[in-house]
Amino acid sequence: MQTGDVTTAETPKADEIPRMRRRWLARALLAFGVLGSALAIWAAIGFVAFTRSIATAEPQKPARTDGIVVLTGGAQRLSDGMALLAGGHGQRLLISGVNARAGRDEIMRNSGLRHEKLECCVDLGKGARNTIGNAIETRRWARSNGFRSLLVVTSNYHMPRTLAEFQHVMGDIELVGYPVVSEPQEHARAPTMLSGLKLLASEYAKYQITRLRQLLETDPEHSRLPVLMGRQKPVGTQAIERPAQP
Repeated sequence: MQTGDVTTAETPKADEIPRMRRRWLARALLAFGVLGSALAIWAAIGFVAFTRSIATAEPQKPARTDGIVVLTGGAQRLSDGMALLAGGHGQRLLISGVNARAGRDEIMRNSGLRHEKLECCVDLGKGARNTIGNAIETRRWARSNGFRSLLVVTSNYHMPRTLAEFQHVMGDIELVGYPVVSEPQEHARAPTMLSGLKLLASEYAKYQITRLRQLLETDPEHSRLPVLMGRQKPVGTQAIERPAQP
């Protein structure tokens, strides 16, 4: 008795299975290679744009704002901030990220300037432990003083990340950057060119991580992400130190 034809899928031969696996592996590696190359090109283009923006970032004629904030990390930042305050570009000045053991007299000596306004209108923030902490500490200070605009003083290579952090927590306050030209330009000359590139590459990576983190949180002061990334709270409990009243 003749039966109808039954069509079945052909089963790969035993020797063809390893060959198929190799083809799939080769395709996967090719896809990862193309993706990796695209990411590398994107990162390189971004890094070049980042370094060019820093190279052209120089202090312009400073605007007049309600307050001035200086992030610690370089003597030039402090002296520039003090000069801006003495020039009437802000009502008060906050130095954010001051060492807990540093005194007011030491800060004044390091600034290189003496002026009666500096003795009355400079506040010391000793709670910030990183740039996120600088932003949180500055927000508290600005709100306590009712400030609506701030002049932000930090190194030019640090400015993009600083403004990103500040804008993230102070979207209602006008921020004006005052970049201090420092390390990158000095490191661009031999024999310190390599150290300069390392500095810029590190800052660029931190900037990208900052932007990614901000997509996942609304307020770093109440988020666990900065704590997990920095292994500590970005800002301590120290109150902002104001000058003694006469």
